[in-house]
Amino acid sequence: MTRAYISCLGVCIALASGTASAALDRTGDFALLDEQGGFHQLSRYQHRKGVVLMSYAPSCASMDSMLSRYRDLRSQYAEQGFEFLLIDSQDSGRAALRDLNLDVPILQDSGQLVSEALGISRAGDVLVLNPDRISVYYSGAVTAELGATLAAILEGPVRNTVKTQNPSPCAISFPSRDAHSEAVPNYVTDIAPMIIDNCVTCHRQFGVGPFALDSYLSLLGWSPMIKEVLLNKRMPPAQIDPDIGHSDSARYIATEDIQKLVHWLSAGAPRGEGDDPLEALTYVENKEWLLGEPDLIVTAPRQRIPATGVLDYIYADVELPFEEEKWVVGMQYQAVATSALHHLMGFVTLDGEDFWGEERSNSTSTRRFLGGYSPGEARAERFPEGTAVRIPKGAKLSMQFHYVGIGAELFDETKIALYFADPEDVPQLKERMVQAVSASVVIPPNEHDVRAHAQYTFEDAVVISGVRAKMNARGKNMKFSVEYADGTTKDILSVPAYNYGWQPHYVLDEPISVPAGSTVHVSGAFDNSVSNPFNPDPNAEVRSGLDSTDEMFTGYFTFHRAD
Repeated sequence: MTRAYISCLGVCIALASGTASAALDRTGDFALLDEQGGFHQLSRYQHRKGVVLMSYAPSCASMDSMLSRYRDLRSQYAEQGFEFLLIDSQDSGRAALRDLNLDVPILQDSGQLVSEALGISRAGDVLVLNPDRISVYYSGAVTAELGATLAAILEGPVRNTVKTQNPSPCAISFPSRDAHSEAVPNYVTDIAPMIIDNCVTCHRQFGVGPFALDSYLSLLGWSPMIKEVLLNKRMPPAQIDPDIGHSDSARYIATEDIQKLVHWLSAGAPRGEGDDPLEALTYVENKEWLLGEPDLIVTAPRQRIPATGVLDYIYADVELPFEEEKWVVGMQYQAVATSALHHLMGFVTLDGEDFWGEERSNSTSTRRFLGGYSPGEARAERFPEGTAVRIPKGAKLSMQFHYVGIGAELFDETKIALYFADPEDVPQLKERMVQAVSASVVIPPNEHDVRAHAQYTFEDAVVISGVRAKMNARGKNMKFSVEYADGTTKDILSVPAYNYGWQPHYVLDEPISVPAGSTVHVSGAFDNSVSNPFNPDPNAEVRSGLDSTDEMFTGYFTFHRAD
Protein backbone atom coordinates (compact mmCIF):
# COMPACT_ATOMS: atom_id res chain seq x y z
CA MET A 1 0.00 0.00 0.00
CA THR A 2 1.52 3.34 -1.04
CA ARG A 3 2.10 6.21 1.37
CA ALA A 4 -0.29 8.46 -0.65
CA TYR A 5 -3.04 5.85 -0.46
CA ILE A 6 -2.55 5.41 3.28
CA SER A 7 -2.75 9.19 3.73
CA CYS A 8 -5.88 9.44 1.62
CA LEU A 9 -7.52 6.53 3.45
CA GLY A 10 -6.74 8.08 6.82
CA VAL A 11 -8.30 11.41 5.83
CA CYS A 12 -11.43 9.71 4.52
CA ILE A 13 -11.86 7.77 7.76
CA ALA A 14 -11.30 10.89 9.86
CA LEU A 15 -13.77 12.91 7.83
CA ALA A 16 -16.47 10.28 7.85
CA SER A 17 -16.21 9.56 11.56
CA GLY A 18 -15.67 13.03 13.02
CA THR A 19 -16.91 13.54 16.55
CA ALA A 20 -20.11 15.39 17.34
CA SER A 21 -18.16 18.15 19.08
CA ALA A 22 -16.07 18.94 16.05
CA ALA A 23 -17.06 21.80 13.78
CA LEU A 24 -16.06 23.09 10.39
CA ASP A 25 -14.19 26.39 10.34
CA ARG A 26 -16.47 29.29 9.53
CA THR A 27 -15.86 31.79 6.79
CA GLY A 28 -17.81 34.66 5.29
CA ASP A 29 -19.98 34.90 2.21
CA PHE A 30 -18.39 36.67 -0.74
CA ALA A 31 -19.11 37.57 -4.34
CA LEU A 32 -16.80 38.37 -7.26
CA LEU A 33 -16.98 38.77 -11.03
CA ASP A 34 -14.93 36.49 -13.26
CA GLU A 35 -12.80 37.51 -16.23
CA GLN A 36 -15.87 37.44 -18.52
CA GLY A 37 -18.05 39.49 -16.17
CA GLY A 38 -19.94 36.50 -14.74
CA PHE A 39 -21.17 36.80 -11.16
CA HIS A 40 -20.16 34.25 -8.53
CA GLN A 41 -21.38 34.28 -4.93
CA LEU A 42 -20.55 31.50 -2.50
CA SER A 43 -24.05 31.30 -1.00
CA ARG A 44 -25.59 31.05 -4.48
CA TYR A 45 -23.95 27.68 -5.06
CA GLN A 46 -26.24 25.81 -2.68
CA HIS A 47 -27.31 23.62 -5.59
CA ARG A 48 -23.74 22.26 -5.58
CA LYS A 49 -21.99 19.93 -3.14
CA GLY A 50 -19.19 22.41 -2.61
CA VAL A 51 -17.06 25.13 -4.19
CA VAL A 52 -13.40 24.32 -4.88
CA LEU A 53 -11.35 27.50 -5.11
CA MET A 54 -7.63 27.78 -5.94
CA SER A 55 -5.52 30.91 -5.79
CA TYR A 56 -4.06 31.61 -9.24
CA ALA A 57 -0.97 33.75 -9.79
CA PRO A 58 0.23 33.92 -13.42
CA SER A 59 3.72 34.99 -12.31
CA CYS A 60 4.30 31.85 -10.22
CA ALA A 61 6.69 29.40 -11.96
CA SER A 62 5.00 26.32 -10.49
CA MET A 63 1.48 27.48 -11.35
CA ASP A 64 1.14 25.32 -14.45
CA SER A 65 1.85 22.09 -12.58
CA MET A 66 -0.56 23.01 -9.77
CA LEU A 67 -3.22 23.92 -12.32
CA SER A 68 -2.73 20.61 -14.13
CA ARG A 69 -3.39 18.63 -10.93
CA TYR A 70 -6.35 20.90 -10.21
CA ARG A 71 -7.83 20.16 -13.65
CA ASP A 72 -7.42 16.44 -13.03
CA LEU A 73 -9.57 16.71 -9.91
CA ARG A 74 -12.10 18.83 -11.76
CA SER A 75 -12.47 16.19 -14.48
CA GLN A 76 -13.21 13.65 -11.76
CA TYR A 77 -15.52 15.64 -9.47
CA ALA A 78 -17.17 18.46 -11.43
CA GLU A 79 -19.96 16.21 -12.68
CA GLN A 80 -20.48 14.90 -9.15
CA GLY A 81 -21.68 18.24 -7.88
CA PHE A 82 -18.61 20.41 -7.25
CA GLU A 83 -17.94 23.85 -8.69
CA PHE A 84 -14.29 24.50 -9.58
CA LEU A 85 -13.07 28.09 -9.70
CA LEU A 86 -9.82 30.05 -9.63
CA ILE A 87 -9.30 33.33 -7.80
CA ASP A 88 -6.81 35.98 -8.90
CA SER A 89 -5.37 36.90 -5.52
CA GLN A 90 -2.75 39.17 -7.11
CA ASP A 91 -5.38 41.57 -8.52
CA SER A 92 -3.98 41.30 -12.04
CA GLY A 93 -6.92 43.05 -13.71
CA ARG A 94 -9.64 41.63 -15.95
CA ALA A 95 -7.90 42.25 -19.26
CA ALA A 96 -4.83 40.28 -18.17
CA LEU A 97 -7.00 37.45 -16.87
CA ARG A 98 -9.01 37.29 -20.06
CA ASP A 99 -5.82 37.04 -22.13
CA LEU A 100 -4.90 33.83 -20.27
CA ASN A 101 -7.73 31.97 -22.06
CA LEU A 102 -8.06 29.40 -19.28
CA ASP A 103 -10.86 26.85 -19.24
CA VAL A 104 -11.64 27.54 -15.56
CA PRO A 105 -13.39 30.78 -14.50
CA ILE A 106 -11.01 33.18 -12.76
CA LEU A 107 -12.60 35.36 -10.07
CA GLN A 108 -11.33 38.93 -10.18
CA ASP A 109 -10.48 39.87 -6.61
CA SER A 110 -10.20 43.63 -7.04
CA GLY A 111 -8.63 45.02 -3.91
CA GLN A 112 -7.67 41.51 -2.69
CA LEU A 113 -10.23 41.74 0.11
CA VAL A 114 -11.81 38.33 -0.49
CA SER A 115 -8.40 36.64 -0.61
CA GLU A 116 -7.54 38.35 2.66
CA ALA A 117 -10.79 37.20 4.26
CA LEU A 118 -10.22 33.60 3.11
CA GLY A 119 -6.71 33.55 4.53
CA ILE A 120 -5.02 33.01 1.15
CA SER A 121 -1.29 33.66 1.33
CA ARG A 122 0.30 31.66 -1.51
CA ALA A 123 -0.35 30.83 -5.12
CA GLY A 124 -1.95 27.40 -5.26
CA ASP A 125 -3.76 27.74 -1.93
CA VAL A 126 -6.94 25.66 -2.21
CA LEU A 127 -10.17 25.93 -0.28
CA VAL A 128 -13.17 23.63 -0.44
CA LEU A 129 -16.14 25.65 0.79
CA ASN A 130 -19.59 24.65 1.98
CA PRO A 131 -21.98 27.11 0.24
CA ASP A 132 -24.89 26.14 2.48
CA ARG A 133 -23.21 26.57 5.86
CA ILE A 134 -20.59 29.11 4.64
CA SER A 135 -17.84 27.03 6.14
CA VAL A 136 -14.56 25.38 5.14
CA TYR A 137 -14.22 21.69 4.33
CA TYR A 138 -10.57 21.88 3.30
CA SER A 139 -7.69 24.34 3.38
CA GLY A 140 -4.33 23.51 1.85
CA ALA A 141 -2.89 22.55 -1.53
CA VAL A 142 -3.64 20.24 -4.45
CA THR A 143 -2.74 17.02 -2.64
CA ALA A 144 -4.14 13.55 -2.09
CA GLU A 145 -5.91 14.95 0.96
CA LEU A 146 -7.86 17.31 -1.28
CA GLY A 147 -9.16 14.42 -3.35
CA ALA A 148 -9.97 12.48 -0.19
CA THR A 149 -11.94 15.44 1.15
CA LEU A 150 -14.03 15.66 -2.00
CA ALA A 151 -14.72 11.92 -1.84
CA ALA A 152 -15.71 12.21 1.82
CA ILE A 153 -18.12 15.08 1.12
CA LEU A 154 -19.94 12.86 -1.34
CA GLU A 155 -20.32 10.29 1.39
CA GLY A 156 -21.06 12.95 4.08
CA PRO A 157 -21.61 14.41 6.53
CA VAL A 158 -18.19 16.05 7.02
CA ARG A 159 -17.61 17.53 10.47
CA ASN A 160 -13.91 18.49 10.54
CA THR A 161 -11.98 21.01 8.46
CA VAL A 162 -8.96 19.29 6.89
CA LYS A 163 -5.84 21.45 6.79
CA THR A 164 -2.64 20.73 4.89
CA GLN A 165 0.47 22.73 4.07
CA ASN A 166 0.98 24.38 0.70
CA PRO A 167 4.61 24.02 -0.40
CA SER A 168 4.28 26.69 -3.09
CA PRO A 169 7.21 29.13 -3.03
CA CYS A 170 5.06 31.94 -4.44
CA ALA A 171 3.84 34.18 -1.65
CA ILE A 172 1.03 36.66 -2.39
CA SER A 173 1.72 40.25 -1.38
CA PHE A 174 -1.07 42.46 -0.03
CA PRO A 175 0.22 46.04 -0.32
CA SER A 176 -3.01 47.79 0.70
CA ARG A 177 -3.47 45.59 3.76
CA ASP A 178 0.14 46.13 4.81
CA ALA A 179 -0.06 49.88 4.29
CA HIS A 180 -3.27 50.16 6.30
CA SER A 181 -1.77 47.99 9.05
CA GLU A 182 1.01 50.52 9.46
CA ALA A 183 -1.25 53.55 9.12
CA VAL A 184 -4.87 52.70 9.94
CA PRO A 185 -7.34 54.86 7.98
CA ASN A 186 -8.64 57.82 10.00
CA TYR A 187 -12.29 57.84 10.95
CA VAL A 188 -12.80 61.60 10.67
CA THR A 189 -10.91 62.22 7.43
CA ASP A 190 -11.18 58.87 5.58
CA ILE A 191 -14.15 56.83 6.80
CA ALA A 192 -16.93 59.23 7.76
CA PRO A 193 -16.72 61.25 4.49
CA MET A 194 -16.99 58.01 2.50
CA ILE A 195 -20.08 56.98 4.48
CA ILE A 196 -21.62 60.41 3.89
CA ASP A 197 -20.92 60.30 0.14
CA ASN A 198 -22.18 56.76 -0.43
CA CYS A 199 -24.52 55.63 2.32
CA VAL A 200 -26.42 58.20 4.36
CA THR A 201 -28.87 59.31 1.67
CA CYS A 202 -30.60 55.97 2.37
CA HIS A 203 -29.16 54.99 5.77
CA ARG A 204 -30.53 57.86 7.86
CA GLN A 205 -33.38 58.42 10.29
CA PHE A 206 -36.60 57.52 8.46
CA GLY A 207 -34.57 56.70 5.38
CA VAL A 208 -35.27 53.85 3.00
CA GLY A 209 -32.30 51.91 4.43
CA PRO A 210 -33.06 49.48 7.29
CA PHE A 211 -30.85 51.35 9.78
CA ALA A 212 -29.31 54.78 10.21
CA LEU A 213 -25.59 55.55 10.04
CA ASP A 214 -25.70 58.81 11.94
CA SER A 215 -22.79 58.50 14.37
CA TYR A 216 -19.56 56.66 14.99
CA LEU A 217 -21.34 54.37 17.46
CA SER A 218 -24.01 53.41 14.92
CA LEU A 219 -21.29 52.63 12.38
CA LEU A 220 -19.46 50.55 14.96
CA GLY A 221 -22.61 48.68 15.90
CA TRP A 222 -23.36 47.72 12.32
CA SER A 223 -19.73 47.04 11.39
CA PRO A 224 -20.02 43.22 11.03
CA MET A 225 -22.95 43.60 8.63
CA ILE A 226 -21.25 46.42 6.72
CA LYS A 227 -18.21 44.28 6.09
CA GLU A 228 -20.38 41.33 5.08
CA VAL A 229 -22.51 43.23 2.55
CA LEU A 230 -19.45 44.82 0.96
CA LEU A 231 -17.73 41.46 0.46
CA ASN A 232 -20.84 39.72 -0.90
CA LYS A 233 -21.80 42.76 -3.03
CA ARG A 234 -25.23 43.35 -1.52
CA MET A 235 -24.05 46.91 -1.14
CA PRO A 236 -23.89 49.22 -2.89
CA PRO A 237 -27.23 48.11 -4.36
CA ALA A 238 -28.07 47.60 -8.01
CA GLN A 239 -24.50 47.01 -8.99
CA ILE A 240 -23.55 46.90 -12.63
CA ASP A 241 -20.35 45.60 -14.16
CA PRO A 242 -17.91 48.55 -13.98
CA ASP A 243 -15.98 47.23 -17.00
CA ILE A 244 -19.01 47.38 -19.35
CA GLY A 245 -20.41 50.84 -19.94
CA HIS A 246 -20.85 53.42 -17.21
CA SER A 247 -23.75 55.25 -15.65
CA ASP A 248 -23.84 57.79 -12.87
CA SER A 249 -27.22 56.27 -12.04
CA ALA A 250 -25.30 53.30 -10.59
CA ARG A 251 -23.80 53.45 -7.14
CA TYR A 252 -20.08 52.99 -7.53
CA ILE A 253 -17.67 52.89 -4.61
CA ALA A 254 -14.01 53.04 -5.51
CA THR A 255 -12.01 49.93 -4.65
CA GLU A 256 -9.58 52.07 -2.65
CA ASP A 257 -12.43 53.37 -0.49
CA ILE A 258 -13.75 49.87 0.17
CA GLN A 259 -10.23 48.77 1.15
CA LYS A 260 -9.97 51.66 3.63
CA LEU A 261 -13.33 50.86 5.19
CA VAL A 262 -12.78 47.10 5.47
CA HIS A 263 -9.25 47.48 6.83
CA TRP A 264 -10.43 50.11 9.31
CA LEU A 265 -13.15 47.75 10.51
CA SER A 266 -10.66 44.88 10.72
CA ALA A 267 -8.38 47.08 12.85
CA GLY A 268 -11.15 47.47 15.41
CA ALA A 269 -12.69 50.66 13.96
CA PRO A 270 -10.58 53.14 15.98
CA ARG A 271 -12.42 56.39 16.73
CA GLY A 272 -9.43 58.70 16.73
CA GLU A 273 -9.57 62.41 17.51
CA GLY A 274 -11.87 65.11 16.22
CA ASP A 275 -15.57 65.85 16.01
CA ASP A 276 -17.81 63.18 14.51
CA PRO A 277 -18.81 64.21 10.95
CA LEU A 278 -21.79 61.83 11.03
CA GLU A 279 -23.24 63.47 14.16
CA ALA A 280 -22.79 66.91 12.62
CA LEU A 281 -24.62 65.90 9.46
CA THR A 282 -28.16 67.17 9.01
CA TYR A 283 -30.31 65.79 6.24
CA VAL A 284 -32.82 68.19 4.80
CA GLU A 285 -35.36 66.94 2.29
CA ASN A 286 -34.81 68.79 -0.96
CA LYS A 287 -38.19 70.17 -1.98
CA GLU A 288 -36.89 72.60 -4.55
CA TRP A 289 -37.73 72.41 -8.24
CA LEU A 290 -34.21 72.02 -9.55
CA LEU A 291 -35.00 73.13 -13.09
CA GLY A 292 -36.83 76.27 -12.01
CA GLU A 293 -40.55 76.95 -11.84
CA PRO A 294 -42.39 74.13 -13.67
CA ASP A 295 -44.81 74.74 -16.51
CA LEU A 296 -47.20 72.28 -14.91
CA ILE A 297 -47.35 70.45 -11.57
CA VAL A 298 -49.60 67.39 -11.36
CA THR A 299 -50.27 65.31 -8.27
CA ALA A 300 -50.53 61.53 -8.10
CA PRO A 301 -53.29 59.89 -6.03
CA ARG A 302 -52.63 59.82 -2.29
CA GLN A 303 -51.17 56.49 -1.14
CA ARG A 304 -51.27 54.90 2.30
CA ILE A 305 -48.09 53.02 3.24
CA PRO A 306 -48.46 50.47 6.04
CA ALA A 307 -45.78 50.35 8.71
CA THR A 308 -44.73 46.77 7.99
CA GLY A 309 -45.36 43.85 5.68
CA VAL A 310 -44.66 42.94 2.07
CA LEU A 311 -46.06 45.71 -0.09
CA ASP A 312 -47.26 45.02 -3.60
CA TYR A 313 -46.57 47.41 -6.44
CA ILE A 314 -49.16 50.17 -6.77
CA TYR A 315 -50.37 51.35 -10.19
CA ALA A 316 -52.03 54.73 -10.53
CA ASP A 317 -53.15 56.93 -13.42
CA VAL A 318 -52.71 60.68 -13.34
CA GLU A 319 -55.01 62.70 -15.55
CA LEU A 320 -53.52 65.68 -17.40
CA PRO A 321 -55.40 68.99 -17.56
CA PHE A 322 -54.82 69.86 -21.22
CA GLU A 323 -56.32 68.81 -24.53
CA GLU A 324 -53.55 69.70 -26.95
CA GLU A 325 -50.33 67.71 -27.36
CA LYS A 326 -47.31 68.72 -25.32
CA TRP A 327 -43.59 68.11 -25.65
CA VAL A 328 -41.77 67.56 -22.33
CA VAL A 329 -38.09 68.57 -22.21
CA GLY A 330 -37.58 68.04 -18.47
CA MET A 331 -39.25 66.66 -15.39
CA GLN A 332 -38.84 66.02 -11.66
CA TYR A 333 -40.62 63.80 -9.13
CA GLN A 334 -41.14 65.17 -5.64
CA ALA A 335 -42.40 62.60 -3.17
CA VAL A 336 -43.63 63.22 0.37
CA ALA A 337 -42.74 59.82 1.84
CA THR A 338 -39.22 59.63 0.46
CA SER A 339 -38.18 57.38 3.34
CA ALA A 340 -40.59 54.68 2.13
CA LEU A 341 -40.54 55.21 -1.65
CA HIS A 342 -38.27 52.54 -3.08
CA HIS A 343 -38.80 53.50 -6.71
CA LEU A 344 -41.37 54.71 -9.19
CA MET A 345 -41.71 54.76 -12.96
CA GLY A 346 -43.91 56.89 -15.17
CA PHE A 347 -45.14 56.24 -18.70
CA VAL A 348 -47.28 58.25 -21.06
CA THR A 349 -50.31 56.14 -21.97
CA LEU A 350 -53.19 56.71 -24.34
CA ASP A 351 -56.87 56.50 -23.56
CA GLY A 352 -57.82 52.93 -22.75
CA GLU A 353 -54.22 51.82 -22.01
CA ASP A 354 -52.96 50.79 -18.60
CA PHE A 355 -49.40 50.91 -17.29
CA TRP A 356 -48.29 47.94 -19.36
CA GLY A 357 -50.03 49.11 -22.52
CA GLU A 358 -49.28 47.01 -25.56
CA GLU A 359 -46.72 44.95 -23.65
CA ARG A 360 -49.62 42.76 -22.54
CA SER A 361 -49.99 41.34 -26.03
CA ASN A 362 -46.85 42.20 -27.98
CA SER A 363 -43.35 40.76 -27.66
CA THR A 364 -41.91 44.19 -28.46
CA SER A 365 -43.46 47.60 -27.97
CA THR A 366 -42.60 51.23 -28.32
CA ARG A 367 -43.62 53.31 -25.34
CA ARG A 368 -43.17 56.82 -24.01
CA PHE A 369 -41.12 56.79 -20.82
CA LEU A 370 -41.34 59.92 -18.73
CA GLY A 371 -38.72 59.07 -16.15
CA GLY A 372 -38.14 57.24 -12.90
CA TYR A 373 -37.18 57.77 -9.28
CA SER A 374 -34.90 55.79 -7.01
CA PRO A 375 -33.68 56.52 -3.45
CA GLY A 376 -30.90 59.00 -2.96
CA GLU A 377 -30.39 62.65 -3.70
CA ALA A 378 -33.18 64.63 -5.30
CA ARG A 379 -32.75 64.66 -9.06
CA ALA A 380 -34.36 66.39 -11.97
CA GLU A 381 -33.97 65.17 -15.52
CA ARG A 382 -33.54 67.43 -18.52
CA PHE A 383 -33.62 65.36 -21.66
CA PRO A 384 -30.75 65.54 -24.15
CA GLU A 385 -30.56 68.67 -26.25
CA GLY A 386 -32.95 68.52 -29.16
CA THR A 387 -35.11 65.75 -27.67
CA ALA A 388 -38.39 65.61 -25.84
CA VAL A 389 -41.14 63.25 -24.72
CA ARG A 390 -44.35 63.78 -26.67
CA ILE A 391 -47.60 63.67 -24.72
CA PRO A 392 -50.36 63.18 -27.30
CA LYS A 393 -53.76 64.81 -27.02
CA GLY A 394 -55.89 63.01 -24.43
CA ALA A 395 -52.98 61.04 -22.91
CA LYS A 396 -52.38 60.44 -19.21
CA LEU A 397 -49.49 59.43 -16.95
CA SER A 398 -49.46 55.83 -15.73
CA MET A 399 -47.23 55.35 -12.70
CA GLN A 400 -45.80 52.37 -10.85
CA PHE A 401 -44.99 52.88 -7.15
CA HIS A 402 -42.97 50.55 -4.95
CA TYR A 403 -42.99 51.37 -1.24
CA VAL A 404 -41.31 49.67 1.73
CA GLY A 405 -42.54 49.73 5.31
CA ILE A 406 -40.29 51.65 7.71
CA GLY A 407 -42.05 50.84 10.98
CA ALA A 408 -44.50 53.74 10.91
CA GLU A 409 -47.61 54.34 8.81
CA LEU A 410 -47.01 57.01 6.17
CA PHE A 411 -48.91 58.72 3.39
CA ASP A 412 -47.46 59.79 0.08
CA GLU A 413 -48.71 62.29 -2.48
CA THR A 414 -46.08 62.53 -5.19
CA LYS A 415 -45.94 65.65 -7.33
CA ILE A 416 -44.63 65.65 -10.89
CA ALA A 417 -43.13 68.80 -12.36
CA LEU A 418 -43.25 69.06 -16.15
CA TYR A 419 -41.27 71.44 -18.32
CA PHE A 420 -42.61 71.97 -21.85
CA ALA A 421 -40.85 72.92 -25.05
CA ASP A 422 -41.59 76.26 -26.63
CA PRO A 423 -44.32 75.54 -29.21
CA GLU A 424 -42.27 77.36 -31.85
CA ASP A 425 -39.38 74.91 -31.37
CA VAL A 426 -41.40 71.71 -31.54
CA PRO A 427 -40.57 70.82 -35.19
CA GLN A 428 -36.88 70.58 -34.25
CA LEU A 429 -37.46 68.05 -31.45
CA LYS A 430 -37.25 64.28 -31.71
CA GLU A 431 -39.51 62.05 -29.70
CA ARG A 432 -37.75 60.33 -26.83
CA MET A 433 -39.13 56.80 -26.44
CA VAL A 434 -38.69 53.50 -24.72
CA GLN A 435 -38.37 50.26 -26.60
CA ALA A 436 -39.36 47.31 -24.44
CA VAL A 437 -37.86 44.05 -25.62
CA SER A 438 -39.63 41.04 -24.14
CA ALA A 439 -39.45 37.29 -24.46
CA SER A 440 -41.85 34.58 -23.36
CA VAL A 441 -40.27 32.28 -20.82
CA VAL A 442 -40.96 28.93 -19.19
CA ILE A 443 -38.78 28.29 -16.14
CA PRO A 444 -38.66 24.69 -14.89
CA PRO A 445 -38.43 24.03 -11.17
CA ASN A 446 -35.04 23.64 -9.47
CA GLU A 447 -33.06 25.02 -12.41
CA HIS A 448 -30.35 27.54 -11.57
CA ASP A 449 -29.47 28.86 -15.04
CA VAL A 450 -32.37 29.14 -17.47
CA ARG A 451 -31.19 31.29 -20.38
CA ALA A 452 -33.31 33.94 -22.10
CA HIS A 453 -32.80 36.25 -25.05
CA ALA A 454 -34.69 38.97 -26.87
CA GLN A 455 -33.88 41.43 -29.62
CA TYR A 456 -35.19 44.33 -31.65
CA THR A 457 -33.97 45.86 -34.90
CA PHE A 458 -34.08 49.63 -35.41
CA GLU A 459 -35.17 50.66 -38.88
CA ASP A 460 -33.94 54.20 -38.30
CA ALA A 461 -30.71 55.57 -36.86
CA VAL A 462 -31.14 56.28 -33.14
CA VAL A 463 -29.17 57.34 -30.08
CA ILE A 464 -29.58 55.07 -27.02
CA SER A 465 -29.52 57.12 -23.83
CA GLY A 466 -30.27 54.50 -21.15
CA VAL A 467 -31.36 50.96 -20.29
CA ARG A 468 -33.33 49.16 -17.60
CA ALA A 469 -33.55 45.48 -16.70
CA LYS A 470 -36.93 44.06 -15.65
CA MET A 471 -37.39 40.57 -14.26
CA ASN A 472 -39.06 39.32 -11.12
CA ALA A 473 -37.85 37.17 -8.22
CA ARG A 474 -36.19 34.49 -10.39
CA GLY A 475 -34.13 37.03 -12.32
CA LYS A 476 -30.41 36.24 -12.31
CA ASN A 477 -28.57 38.50 -14.77
CA MET A 478 -29.08 40.62 -17.87
CA LYS A 479 -26.77 42.16 -20.45
CA PHE A 480 -27.54 44.79 -23.10
CA SER A 481 -25.63 44.91 -26.39
CA VAL A 482 -25.95 46.18 -29.95
CA GLU A 483 -25.15 44.29 -33.15
CA TYR A 484 -24.33 46.53 -36.09
CA ALA A 485 -25.27 45.79 -39.68
CA ASP A 486 -21.69 44.64 -40.44
CA GLY A 487 -21.91 41.94 -37.73
CA THR A 488 -19.72 43.66 -35.11
CA THR A 489 -21.08 43.96 -31.59
CA LYS A 490 -20.74 46.34 -28.65
CA ASP A 491 -21.80 45.70 -25.07
CA ILE A 492 -23.84 48.56 -23.64
CA LEU A 493 -24.33 47.61 -19.97
CA SER A 494 -24.38 44.48 -17.83
CA VAL A 495 -26.33 43.66 -14.66
CA PRO A 496 -24.45 40.54 -13.49
CA ALA A 497 -26.41 40.08 -10.23
CA TYR A 498 -29.99 41.12 -10.84
CA ASN A 499 -31.92 42.09 -7.72
CA TYR A 500 -35.70 42.27 -7.92
CA GLY A 501 -35.64 44.91 -5.18
CA TRP A 502 -33.52 47.33 -7.22
CA GLN A 503 -34.64 48.25 -10.71
CA PRO A 504 -33.20 51.64 -11.61
CA HIS A 505 -33.10 53.12 -15.07
CA TYR A 506 -29.44 53.52 -16.00
CA VAL A 507 -28.82 56.73 -17.90
CA LEU A 508 -25.63 56.22 -19.90
CA ASP A 509 -22.81 58.67 -19.32
CA GLU A 510 -22.03 58.35 -23.02
CA PRO A 511 -25.10 57.75 -25.22
CA ILE A 512 -24.54 55.24 -28.02
CA SER A 513 -25.24 56.09 -31.66
CA VAL A 514 -26.89 53.17 -33.41
CA PRO A 515 -27.08 53.20 -37.24
CA ALA A 516 -30.22 52.12 -39.06
CA GLY A 517 -30.53 48.36 -39.37
CA SER A 518 -28.76 47.67 -36.08
CA THR A 519 -30.16 45.11 -33.65
CA VAL A 520 -30.16 45.49 -29.88
CA HIS A 521 -29.89 42.28 -27.89
CA VAL A 522 -30.92 41.47 -24.35
CA SER A 523 -29.43 38.28 -22.92
CA GLY A 524 -29.69 36.88 -19.44
CA ALA A 525 -30.82 34.07 -17.19
CA PHE A 526 -33.20 33.03 -14.42
CA ASP A 527 -32.40 31.10 -11.24
CA ASN A 528 -35.30 29.01 -9.99
CA SER A 529 -33.22 26.96 -7.56
CA VAL A 530 -32.60 26.94 -3.84
CA SER A 531 -29.49 29.05 -4.51
CA ASN A 532 -31.59 32.11 -5.32
CA PRO A 533 -32.21 33.92 -2.00
CA PHE A 534 -35.23 35.76 -3.47
CA ASN A 535 -36.95 32.63 -4.80
CA PRO A 536 -40.28 32.02 -3.04
CA ASP A 537 -40.64 28.43 -4.29
CA PRO A 538 -37.90 26.59 -6.23
CA ASN A 539 -40.27 23.65 -6.80
CA ALA A 540 -42.70 25.69 -8.90
CA GLU A 541 -42.71 26.03 -12.68
CA VAL A 542 -42.92 29.71 -13.57
CA ARG A 543 -44.21 31.23 -16.82
CA SER A 544 -44.41 34.65 -18.41
CA GLY A 545 -46.87 37.15 -17.01
CA LEU A 546 -47.21 40.70 -15.76
CA ASP A 547 -47.98 39.89 -12.12
CA SER A 548 -45.20 39.81 -9.53
CA THR A 549 -45.76 36.06 -9.06
CA ASP A 550 -45.07 35.50 -12.77
CA GLU A 551 -41.84 36.18 -14.62
CA MET A 552 -40.81 38.51 -17.38
CA PHE A 553 -37.69 39.19 -19.37
CA THR A 554 -37.74 42.77 -20.54
CA GLY A 555 -34.96 45.13 -21.46
CA TYR A 556 -35.95 48.77 -21.79
CA PHE A 557 -34.02 51.12 -24.05
CA THR A 558 -34.56 54.87 -23.91
CA PHE A 559 -33.58 56.47 -27.19
CA HIS A 560 -34.28 59.25 -29.63
CA ARG A 561 -33.99 59.40 -33.36
CA ALA A 562 -30.62 60.55 -34.62
CA ASP A 563 -30.32 63.70 -36.73
